[in-house]
Amino acid sequence: MTVARGQPTELDRRFMAAAIALGWRNAGVARPHPSVGAILVRKGPESFEVIARAVSAPGGRPHAEALVLAAAGDRARGATLYVTLEPCLNGGSAPSCVTALVNAGVAHVVVGIEDPDPRYSGRSLAILERNGIRVTSGVHAGEAALLHAGHIARSRLDRPHVHLRLMLSADGCVERTGEGTRPIASAAARAHGFGLRLLHDAVMVGSGTIIADDPRLTARLPGCETRSPVRVVVDAEARTPVESNVVALARTSPTWIFVAPDAPEDRVRALFQRGVLVLTAEREASGRIDLADVLFQMGGLGIGSVLAEGGARLSRSLLEAGMVDEATVIVSGETAGGEAPDLPLTELSDAGAFRIVAGRSFGEDRLLHLARIDGRTSIHDIRLPVRPIRRPIAEPL
Repeated sequence: MTVARGQPTELDRRFMAAAIALGWRNAGVARPHPSVGAILVRKGPESFEVIARAVSAPGGRPHAEALVLAAAGDRARGATLYVTLEPCLNGGSAPSCVTALVNAGVAHVVVGIEDPDPRYSGRSLAILERNGIRVTSGVHAGEAALLHAGHIARSRLDRPHVHLRLMLSADGCVERTGEGTRPIASAAARAHGFGLRLLHDAVMVGSGTIIADDPRLTARLPGCETRSPVRVVVDAEARTPVESNVVALARTSPTWIFVAPDAPEDRVRALFQRGVLVLTAEREASGRIDLADVLFQMGGLGIGSVLAEGGARLSRSLLEAGMVDEATVIVSGETAGGEAPDLPLTELSDAGAFRIVAGRSFGEDRLLHLARIDGRTSIHDIRLPVRPIRRPIAEPL
């Protein structure tokens, strides 16, 4: 349920924007829980003081609210909490966040979005109000929804939020990076792609990309080597070479390969022996792996957001199935000279299911960030922002 509770002030908007920026710090490492940002502020008649701030710990626990209250101690009494997601009602082995807030004597709670899970949505806020705590919700809801898109998708769609990333040449070819090929995107555009990986729980490709390009699928940015997402390969026949980079790194960077039930047992065994988590997904009538089954299983394993970096086949399958929630398309100024893939790119246009919300340039390369608006996305009922806050996707057009 969504209930309007008071009107936010300009100061409320400023601190919620800061809390959202804080929440992005552990995006991709808080799984299976959302990465929540929380800021505790003491307000005076003409001034304010930031008492404490926190973001969900790696692995998602402790929650941001628990961390910020622990840092504040007795100073939390009478303060205002800015938190990007409705505080939890069920804390598992620890007290729930809503109980902790009541016990701490917080006077006002400002929330970005309510819990998207219909079992819990709005219930914590109602408990806070019954205990005399003022509540303001829906502040920067669009930006908070982008931060928590994975949690929203798992709660509403039983699958991760899917972000498609495509790198195209000026003549419409998908970039290839294997031996004997020449990268078409600039170094800056490629670094942007590594940064995108940091913001997602998993990165997914098809087996064709592994065989042709042998990517590592890690976030190769200075200081971020340990923050790489789970690598997921869709590979019906278990064709992924055991000497490939994703398999070689499987014991240090989690690698999941989805195969069909009838995949050759010797290949499956060889992958498993090298540290790969081999999972089985059903086939469609066409013989391809059912991507809906793959995504459903990923969601059940705690993956809230996935960056799909596959080639033309995986991209086409996701688009045609309506499973893409947002997309980043980089169009290079270089031509590849090959045959352009058959991609339903009209879907990624203002006339289709998506609209362009931001864009920027990397020299001659052009980046477009698109979001689904046709009602099939995990965040369709929360207004999308034109200017994303802090998220390093793109600059406004």
